[in-house]
Amino acid sequence: MKSRNATIAMAFAASLLASSALVGPAFADGVVTIYSADGLHDGNGSWYETEFAAFTKATGITVQYIEAGSGGVVERVAKEKSNPQADVLVTLPPFVQRAAADGLLQDYKPAGADQIDGGADKYRPLVNNYMNFIYNSAVLSEAPKSYNDLLDPKFKGKIQYSTPGQAGDGTAVMLQIIHAFGGEDAGFEFMKKLQDNNVGPSASTGKLTALVNKGELHVANGDLQMNMSQMADNPNIRVFWPAGPDGTRSTFALPYEIGLVTGAPNADNGKKLIDFLLSKEAQSTVSSVALGLPARKDVKPDDANFAKAQEAMKGVTIWSPNWDEALSKLPDYVKKWNEATGS
Repeated sequence: MKSRNATIAMAFAASLLASSALVGPAFADGVVTIYSADGLHDGNGSWYETEFAAFTKATGITVQYIEAGSGGVVERVAKEKSNPQADVLVTLPPFVQRAAADGLLQDYKPAGADQIDGGADKYRPLVNNYMNFIYNSAVLSEAPKSYNDLLDPKFKGKIQYSTPGQAGDGTAVMLQIIHAFGGEDAGFEFMKKLQDNNVGPSASTGKLTALVNKGELHVANGDLQMNMSQMADNPNIRVFWPAGPDGTRSTFALPYEIGLVTGAPNADNGKKLIDFLLSKEAQSTVSSVALGLPARKDVKPDDANFAKAQEAMKGVTIWSPNWDEALSKLPDYVKKWNEATGS
């Protein structure tokens, strides 16, 4: 991939007109605008950087990229509903379900959809992923073994997780704790206790990694793809999954989902970008470059990064949330979380 990156670096520099800055997209035949949750654009030679440059080289279409938290990108699309600015949306559950339910996404069946499990008429998995936690391995000799270990006073002011209801990964923490503790009451009671050690809200999960790496935090939340891709620049972080009261370490799939925005100003270009990112060629680099898991069934990774992800998850039980139920309960959950934590 390094040779490919070198070849397309100049094309990317010319093609990417906007990064995380909140600028207005262009309306032109040769432009496509994507609003995306953070994680796939981390570091030089990221998967997004590589694929956007390849897309521009292949099609002549310039990619405008705008990044925020999972809830933030959906909120922005919602605010712009009467005058859409984005063509493509990438975000995490349950925010993608919210976007679909609120009419922010339109039906689109991408090329190769028969090779992609999951999703719905309005969105499809782009990169498969799992929720996790991270810790500073230079400060802690081993990962905290259980959720209750995180209540130790030694972690006071050294733990932070992104805000449920705003960040997809933060919402995942809330859902995971409810699952691990066997129900809402026990889950929110634990989060109330954890607040003694919690630094406070964070709208973005990705920003927590550097704080853990520097030792300002000892533990934070994240997701497997993002955190493993960040390790090159943050050598002190390690991923882990604490055990619940029953001793089980568990997690659930938290895929990046991609959809075409309703009223997209450059809808045809949006369809082309979605097809390109879900193509077999692009998906074949998801694990080697992004350290995620490909969404396509006909892509079988054998690279070292894929093996590393598989090894990290040994002994971790995978469960599946009911995302429609999670979406319907989310306002109540967020209210209970606010009450429990005083946030």
